[in-house]
Amino acid sequence: MKLLIISGLSGSGKSIVLDTLEDCGYYCIDNLPITLLAGFISQVMQADVSTYEKTAIGIDARNQRKSLLNFTSIVNAIRKQGIECEVVFLQAEENVLLKRYSETRRKHPLTTSRVALKEALKVEKEMMEPVLRYADIVLDTSRTYVQQLRELVKSQLEKNNEQHLSLQFQSFGFKHGIPLDIDFMFDVRCLPNPYWVPELRRFTGKDRPVIDYLNKSEDARQLFKDIRVFLEQWVPRFDTDNRSYLTVGIGCTGGQHRSVYLVEMLVNHFKKTDLNVIVRHRELP
Repeated sequence: MKLLIISGLSGSGKSIVLDTLEDCGYYCIDNLPITLLAGFISQVMQADVSTYEKTAIGIDARNQRKSLLNFTSIVNAIRKQGIECEVVFLQAEENVLLKRYSETRRKHPLTTSRVALKEALKVEKEMMEPVLRYADIVLDTSRTYVQQLRELVKSQLEKNNEQHLSLQFQSFGFKHGIPLDIDFMFDVRCLPNPYWVPELRRFTGKDRPVIDYLNKSEDARQLFKDIRVFLEQWVPRFDTDNRSYLTVGIGCTGGQHRSVYLVEMLVNHFKKTDLNVIVRHRELP
C-alpha cells in the first residue's frame, strides 16, 4: 500500500492535488481527523487491499492543535506497519493566500467574528509547523497556476514505482522571490545577461540564440561544470539515504534567460542517469 498524506496551508492548493491524485487512480479522503488515521489504516489492512493500494489523505488545520503535535508519532507508527507513507506539504506566501481568499471570497477555516483572515493565516502556520517539519516534500505554490500544479503532481508525486530519488531542477527569478521549496539554491546572476542584448531580450534560455550566446561564455561553461560536479558528488548520498525528492533551484534576475539555460543544461545531463529528473521553469508560461 502507498499512502500520501497531503497537508499544508489553506488556499495553497490541497484540493487541486487531491483531485489530481484521484484522477490518477488514488483513493482520496479529504480532511480526515488525525486521531482517526491509525484506525483507518488498521481497517484498510484488513480490507480489500486493491481498493486502497494507492491512498491519499488530506489533513489540514481543522484538526485540534494537540492532534497536530502528535502527527510525527502517528506517521511513524504507520510506517512501522510496512506501509509506504510520504508526507506532502503545500504552502504559499501570505500575500498570495490573502489575494486568493479575496478573489474567491471563501471563508478560511480558522476565521471567526473575532479572528480576521490575516491573523487566521498566522495561527494556521504555527499550528501546521509540526507537519511541515516532518514533510518529505514541500511545494511552494505562490506562483503556480492550477494546470502547472496538476502537472507537477503528476510528474513528482504520481511517478512510476522507481527506487531512485526524484531530482527536480527549477529556474526562477530573484526579483519575483526565492522559492520556498528548494533544497539547494545556486545564484547565476554573475553570468552575462542576454536581457541587455536587444536582439536576445525576447528569447528565453530554451531558445537557440540565447543558448549560443551563453555557450560562448567561459564563466557559463565553468559554472555549469561546477554545479554538475557538486550534484554528481552529493545527490547519490541523498539517494542512498532513502531521500525521495530533491529540488535544485537555479536563479537569475528575471528567471527568463540564464537560469533557464543552466537548468536545461543540467536536465539534459542528469537525464542520462538512473534518477527521475523533473524540470520546472517558474517564470515561463
